[in-house]
Amino acid sequence: MKGKSQFFCDCDVIHEDVVKRVNLSMPESDDFYKLANLYKMFSDFTRIKILWALSCEQMCVCDLAVLTGMTKSAVSHQLKLLRLSNLVKYEKQGKIVYYSLADDHVKDIFEKGVEHINE
Repeated sequence: MKGKSQFFCDCDVIHEDVVKRVNLSMPESDDFYKLANLYKMFSDFTRIKILWALSCEQMCVCDLAVLTGMTKSAVSHQLKLLRLSNLVKYEKQGKIVYYSLADDHVKDIFEKGVEHINE
């Protein structure tokens, strides 16, 4: 078969039992949209750098700006996106606002990602 990929399925057989099992385990469509949006947050170099820093320690916007070499305004914009995606949270202490990861899931995702790229 000239021009066809070796990975192309050249049959018309439907494995109904397999399709049914997988379909039963599939989340609702809305969950797939939410998951895609979550991964969009991880698709930006700057946000990854900010999330990594916050996985190490809570930090304020000024500290993150110095660490990333960005303006406070640019960091604040990224933090807003991360906050709206429930990836970071903040705590106000006097005049200073400290950001941290919303939960340990983000750190788990990083650990798995680093493990994967280092295989």
